[in-house]
Amino acid sequence: MAGRVDVARLAGVSPAVVSYVLNGSHPVAAGTRERVVAAIDELGYRPNALARSLATARTHTLGLLLPESANPYFARLSSAIEDAAFDAGFAVLLGNGSDNAARELGYIRAFLDRRVDGIIAVPGGEFLEGWRELESARVPAVSLDRLQQGINLPSVVVDNTGGASAATAHLIDHGRTRIACITGIAEVSSAQERMLGWRETLVAAGLPAAEHRLARADFSVEAGHSATLALLARDPEIDAIFAGSDTQAVGVLRALADLGLRAGQDVAIVSFDGTPLSDYTTPRLTTMAQPYAEIATEVVRMLLNLIEDPHQERSALHRVLHTTLIPRDTCGCGPAASAPQHAPPA
Repeated sequence: MAGRVDVARLAGVSPAVVSYVLNGSHPVAAGTRERVVAAIDELGYRPNALARSLATARTHTLGLLLPESANPYFARLSSAIEDAAFDAGFAVLLGNGSDNAARELGYIRAFLDRRVDGIIAVPGGEFLEGWRELESARVPAVSLDRLQQGINLPSVVVDNTGGASAATAHLIDHGRTRIACITGIAEVSSAQERMLGWRETLVAAGLPAAEHRLARADFSVEAGHSATLALLARDPEIDAIFAGSDTQAVGVLRALADLGLRAGQDVAIVSFDGTPLSDYTTPRLTTMAQPYAEIATEVVRMLLNLIEDPHQERSALHRVLHTTLIPRDTCGCGPAASAPQHAPPA
């Protein structure tokens, strides 16, 4: 295996100059740099990553803590983050926290043991211990997708309340008046914000935001299915459902089929996230799409800036991005749906 001395000998320079080129620690004349790069390519030299990290105090790795990487939303988001990190010269270590405080803390410690340069975390229901660990280690971190009271982390989120409001308004515009909501558990900030968008929009339109039309469940297909069955058992007059995630909405579709109801006709649906899955259901889901590439670019940019300058004022590092409605078939305006019957509020 070729070493740094071999590269230096072939390029006609000292090993120190090879180090300057690799680390960018000193200016090197353009011609000299070209000879070193050509020698590296010819010999197939690969710097020892561990040795370089000891010399530079950087490993060029980031930790990414998610609740569940198998969830289509988090799978799409983690892929976009990995792309953005790779473009910036960083590798990503992934941990599934499962919304479990002990497991999240274990992954935070595992990331720190591996000397990651920074951490992106989607915090679970209770992230206080994990945050304290990060504070003690002085490792830069950014909170993604969710916020938690009492935790002062820079953050990147979407406008969950505004997106849910637009989704609910879209259903109202298509004549729906008995609109139910399926969202996540109350401890998850994004779920709470989506519920608020649904409720506030109904109230503003003079329609009931009835408590018996609200269901809290995990962001999963199974939870969406069981929540829909429970909602329609309590109130068979429900004519629309705002689902807090695409995965829940897939469960809604199955539940409607089980009950002999037609999605987009008997019961309209608008979901949240805009995962690729939403375009492959039957009928296709109308959804509020999150800007995955923009989220990933922004969270990686924010974290790398913190790595370079960890003393930035954190209160200014909070970014809210907007969602976009993708109308398809389940809201009452697509090819699989007909115009709903207008009925007075229950």
